[in-house]
Amino acid sequence: MTLMQVWGALVLLIGCPLLGGIPAAAWAVRLCSGKKLRKLGTGNVSVSAAFYHGGTLPGVLTVLAEAFKGVGAVLLARAFGLDPTWELLALIALVMGRYWLGQGGGITNVVWGYVAYDWRVALLTTVIGGIGFTLVRERTSGRLLVLVLFPLLTALLAHPSSEVLAAAALAGLIYWLYQRLPDDLDLQANNSQPDSSRIFRFFQASRALQTLDQPLEAKKVGAKAARLSELKRQGYAVPMGWVLAPGDDVEMLVEYLQPTVQSPLVVRSSAVGEDSESASAAGQYESILNVTNRQELREAVARCLASYHQPEAMRYRQDLGVAEESMALLVQQQVRGQFSGVAFSRDPVDGRDGVAIETLPGGAAQVVSGQVTPLRYRVFKGEVQSSQTATPPTIQEPSTELLQQVAQLAQALESQASGVPQDIEWTWDGQQLWVLQARPVTTLLPIWTRRIAAEVIPGLIRPLTWSVNRPLTCGVWGELFTLVLAERAQGLDFNETATLHRSQAYFNVTLLGQLFQRMGLPAESLEFLTRSSGSASFGRPPLGSTLRNVPGLLRLVSRELALVRDFKRDDRRLFIPTLEQLEQARPQTAQVWLAQVEQILVVLQRATYYSILAPLSLALRCKLLRIPDNQLSGDQTPEVMALRELSQLAAEIRNLAVVSEALTENLSAQKLWARLQHNPEGQAVLRQFDAFLNRYGYLSEVGTDIAVPTWREQPEPLRQLLLSAVRNPAPTPTGSTSSPKSGSWLWQTGQVRSQLKGRITEVYSRLLAHLRACFVAIEAQWLSEGRLAQAGDIFFLTLEEVRAAVRAADSDLTARVAERRQQFKQDAHFTPPNLVYGNTVPMPDLEASRQPLESQGTVLRGIGASAGQFTGTVRVLRNLSEAMEVSVSRETVLVVPYTDSGWAPLLAQAGALIAEVGGRLSHGAIVAREYRIPAVMDIAGATQRLRDGQQVRVDGTSGTVELL
Repeated sequence: MTLMQVWGALVLLIGCPLLGGIPAAAWAVRLCSGKKLRKLGTGNVSVSAAFYHGGTLPGVLTVLAEAFKGVGAVLLARAFGLDPTWELLALIALVMGRYWLGQGGGITNVVWGYVAYDWRVALLTTVIGGIGFTLVRERTSGRLLVLVLFPLLTALLAHPSSEVLAAAALAGLIYWLYQRLPDDLDLQANNSQPDSSRIFRFFQASRALQTLDQPLEAKKVGAKAARLSELKRQGYAVPMGWVLAPGDDVEMLVEYLQPTVQSPLVVRSSAVGEDSESASAAGQYESILNVTNRQELREAVARCLASYHQPEAMRYRQDLGVAEESMALLVQQQVRGQFSGVAFSRDPVDGRDGVAIETLPGGAAQVVSGQVTPLRYRVFKGEVQSSQTATPPTIQEPSTELLQQVAQLAQALESQASGVPQDIEWTWDGQQLWVLQARPVTTLLPIWTRRIAAEVIPGLIRPLTWSVNRPLTCGVWGELFTLVLAERAQGLDFNETATLHRSQAYFNVTLLGQLFQRMGLPAESLEFLTRSSGSASFGRPPLGSTLRNVPGLLRLVSRELALVRDFKRDDRRLFIPTLEQLEQARPQTAQVWLAQVEQILVVLQRATYYSILAPLSLALRCKLLRIPDNQLSGDQTPEVMALRELSQLAAEIRNLAVVSEALTENLSAQKLWARLQHNPEGQAVLRQFDAFLNRYGYLSEVGTDIAVPTWREQPEPLRQLLLSAVRNPAPTPTGSTSSPKSGSWLWQTGQVRSQLKGRITEVYSRLLAHLRACFVAIEAQWLSEGRLAQAGDIFFLTLEEVRAAVRAADSDLTARVAERRQQFKQDAHFTPPNLVYGNTVPMPDLEASRQPLESQGTVLRGIGASAGQFTGTVRVLRNLSEAMEVSVSRETVLVVPYTDSGWAPLLAQAGALIAEVGGRLSHGAIVAREYRIPAVMDIAGATQRLRDGQQVRVDGTSGTVELL
């Protein structure tokens, strides 16, 4: 070192600590407000203290002064020609002087000093640190990240090792100071205590204790505290509360809180596993009210903690399979209620609509204790109904307005909880309605939805169909979930994602929601994508779950991106060869037919994968890329292609002379068909019809139900529809609506997925048709042997029962089939609800919404699936076979329970469509858009609520149906 550099080093080592010790914050606050910063709050002379005690102007002045110090120290070292390492040593000296002489932390000096030292390190630290803080949302972790970045980025930007060591020393010094200086950002309004040690303990407690104003994790502090925290932060009226997590210092809580007679506290349990969807733990742990001093607070905490280990509580957890975890405590300000009680957002027995309320004057404890009979009410559609025979004259009743307000709160909390029924504890202080607790009604879980399942496999389902489809569908969902969750998916039974209620398919929306959240996706993701409703919206999954599942989600995205390529490969190598082989196979015995069934099931497993992922991929791209449904053509789907050919065939038949004569004579369909058979020109057209059946004979009324005969097996309904099209020509399909975006990259990516979906539907439907043919062949053999009584009996057996019966040739199946047929007939008269809560299906008389509509002006709301308005006459068809007995014309509003490939020819004849289930990407919606007829899907109970002959206005844009 030169002499000048030696003098420079001495100046830095002496001058920088003195420069750091200049109390800029104290001077700025004193100048602007006259306050003495060293005697306020923590006694720190820091930037945050200047802002807190002095205001904006002193704070800004302090920032400028401290920034000048940091930049000045670095430039001073540079002016003496010292090695850049000395620039960092100057900052270390500055920070030490700031702590020893000025009682500050020095972070502002370091930040601006680093800008002068190396602006690249400072910039990257700011960017990366900002991103890190956004993710973790925790001040301490954010600071530590910044301190780690200083030496790390210094090294990455190729600074010498001496500078990296100096940067690490500087970061370590700042961290050391953090441990010794109280944090001014934690200052509270009541911190002006005379005892400095008392102040420090107060700040310690304020930093350690969690409150309901902060995001809380149920796995750490229990679902009760976490749920109340979520509601409070969303704006619901929740009393202020503090959380004592397992392992926290009880004395710190007691030191921080000061209960009095005027401001009592309540101590409540918030055990991990309590108030969850699997166990409520209602009444298992103690709650202590009216805590008015610190000694009572200590005792209440001890009692509440001890209740976790009571024999009754331990037995409860054991019976319900709740793991032994830990107990957190929730301490809240106690509300003096004039009326209190509990409310169920829907009937806790069977889940029917209407809010059930139990209440009494005073606090909520007497209602939930079960020792006093409360007043009981039910609020349905805003009307209050009393559920008690008589009210004791000594008990004051709540007002109707209060009960309606409680009902609105309960329904709002159910909606906020993604439709999970809620058990709410509430109190009213005369002005404000407070939420004391909100938890799932465990008796109404899981929630089963028919909305999604009814599109996948609509109508009444027989045992054989279900035993084939359930493992295929659930197996694919399990594959997708496992792809994301990896080892965390072990032990899950994915067959529980679907079930039958009264012969109708339902998906377990509760389990699916939990799985999606575990994957880091919103709980409603599946319904959002498959329903394609414009009003649907995503919720927000836990950030930690999303980050943890990024690798798995990327694997899922890669599958979606490779979907077209993978299908083309499997189509060439697997699907086309298998279908060709099946077309040529001619087995003779039940054993050989069963072997072919097993072969088809293996191929179907792969086809099911594509049949599930392709529609989701299409819906996802339409959502993300904002591609309107009517801009995509569905002309590659089997039902649309069949419709086009059927329309062309009808036009050729209409031009025949023999047909023109028959139409003028108003002959019946049977006689018209007979004339065609005896006419040379007609015979040529009929050969075209036979060729049509060869191409599309695999389609049926319900493409996914192997119990339903195919067009090839039962062509008579198709003949009737063809002749109906001859009499009443359907408009030519127009395809997708042209738009400026057509032909763009966005449109093409959606169109490719739409065409892929059509090809997959064809492959899947053809495989199912061959599967049905195998079972029909086995059934024919058993009918000849007397093991079955009538055609269709085999579909009332399960797949395992068919396998067992093939092995045991002497088994008698008739009694079992007869019993199931009888149950199936009973289920056919039952109108299935869209949602089932728990495992109890409500009886039909509880379904008030299914009653026929009589009054004019009634409006039903669903999903607009094909734009336009139409006014016409209702024609209700509950199955496709009824179409043979009715006339459908362009004045007809067709009302159906569902739509599948087989319905397409009939839909083309109607003026508008109403369906009980379905979304904007369902078969009926696609056909309706192709033929430009308005369509509204998802009108619950439409076939019961609307009747033949009624006049309705269908608005396919807004998704409404108005009874005129």
